[in-house]
Amino acid sequence: MILEAAILNVKSGQIAAFEAAMGQARPLIAATPGFQRIEVRPCLETEGRYLLLVWWDSVEAHTVGFRQSARYQAWRDLLHHFYEPFPVVEHYGQPL
Repeated sequence: MILEAAILNVKSGQIAAFEAAMGQARPLIAATPGFQRIEVRPCLETEGRYLLLVWWDSVEAHTVGFRQSARYQAWRDLLHHFYEPFPVVEHYGQPL
């Protein structure tokens, strides 16, 4: 199991629209083989900042199975225009 993590900084004034779009996007990622679960947590200190956490069976489930699918294109269309700057996505291994 691996953990995908990203900090999502949503453009000012677009929080409600982002949250609605994320609700629409969740089923797209959840339909991917190797997907385990997703959490999107709002930052308590910085309005408009979210922590994206996605658990996958493998890095390839994310980078190939999801990112090379039509579902990712729909995810991108729903969400990517909200971010400033565009997030860095990293993958993490098992807890120590």
